[in-house]
Amino acid sequence: MTKSNNLLADYAAKKQDICIKNDTISDSLFREYGVNRGLRDVNGKGVLTGLTNISEIVSFKTGEDGSSVPCDGQLWYRGYNVKTLTNNLRPGEFGFEKIAYLLLFGQLPSESELAEFTEVLGRSRTLPTNFTRDVIMKAPSKDIMNSMTRSILTLASYDPLVAKAGIDNNIRQCLSLVAIFPMLAVYGYHAYNHYENDQSMYIHRPDPKLSTAENFLRMLRADNQYTELEARVLDMALILHMEHGGGNNSTFTTRVVTSAGTDTYSAIAAAMSSLKGPKHGGANIKVMEMMRDIRSHVKHWDDEDEVRAYLRKMMDGEVFDHKGLIYGMGHAVYSLSDPRERIFRGYVEKLSVAKKRDNEMNLYNTIEKVAPEIIAEKRHIFKGVSPNVDFYSGFVYEMLGIPMELYTPLFAIARIVGWSAHRLEEIVGMNKIIRPAYKSVMKEIE
Repeated sequence: MTKSNNLLADYAAKKQDICIKNDTISDSLFREYGVNRGLRDVNGKGVLTGLTNISEIVSFKTGEDGSSVPCDGQLWYRGYNVKTLTNNLRPGEFGFEKIAYLLLFGQLPSESELAEFTEVLGRSRTLPTNFTRDVIMKAPSKDIMNSMTRSILTLASYDPLVAKAGIDNNIRQCLSLVAIFPMLAVYGYHAYNHYENDQSMYIHRPDPKLSTAENFLRMLRADNQYTELEARVLDMALILHMEHGGGNNSTFTTRVVTSAGTDTYSAIAAAMSSLKGPKHGGANIKVMEMMRDIRSHVKHWDDEDEVRAYLRKMMDGEVFDHKGLIYGMGHAVYSLSDPRERIFRGYVEKLSVAKKRDNEMNLYNTIEKVAPEIIAEKRHIFKGVSPNVDFYSGFVYEMLGIPMELYTPLFAIARIVGWSAHRLEEIVGMNKIIRPAYKSVMKEIE
């Protein structure tokens, strides 16, 4: 660090205790004033902050006595069950573009509308002249989310209509970002891998005739090659991550910033900053780190008792990161099941067989079976604990040869669709700045 940074670090170290003392707010005050910490009630349910037509999560049904009864999770996009949408994809059809159209415009496209939309996205996969050299390759970072965010904000400088109001201009900007997000992610990784890891540099241009999933693999790999199964599995991962009920942190960030009247690039950059937080977009990385630890300490992956014993140690905080958690198990919203995991699992199994990794798939299956029992036993949670989509997504990305630095950026490549849909709905349907209230518990000093 520089001398000034060392000076600041020393000063900050001296001041941290007083900061903690004066910024701590006790749980008793939250209870006294009826305020939900983190906008979530005591059961973890989000406080209602808005209305949306874009998506819905269902995890409870109303019982005969009016009580809430846990049910298998459901995820709906624009009135369609995601399970139905994915089941109805035609053989040989990539679904990301079709379902992106649905989320953005509120209805499924006709064949001609889908063809036009796909062509527009394909022809929009371009960056300004020398942008890759002057922006992406300059000051490359291992944190590809930071690299992408810098690129997004810089793109605003190339847009002569950056701040122009009007829904058509915002649609144009959102579609542009949906189209080029895979380029920002992959090129950002290659720049980092070259300058920081001393590996070969190659920048492949996307093929406008290929799907988003195909182009991602094509640009990432040195030889441009991929199998149809690989592309289809990645396509499904993108579909299942593109939107999730509107109440997640990055989508709420998009709506808050959009409500202030700022431009598209600033709003999406803010969402990126939210998603990169380890409590939000990095869950599959934590699962992968946990699985590597399990593989290295459990000798017999097919021995259920041995797996169970190690997971108990993990829950007791004796192994791995000592936090007493089994990552990839449970979800803030779902109880009995995560519908995305249920859909995705079949694709994971096919890929594991093709990659000759079915022995590891069996280990995942064993953990999926015994972990809920151990969590219920150790934490006295009996409402139901099931694997979430992040339990498998990291395994899929690893089998596809995708470096861990791109796991969260892949999430962003999918979620930019949901963010865009919510930005457009906020502009059209709300048109009022979001301004929450905070109750002051400050003690006045005369």
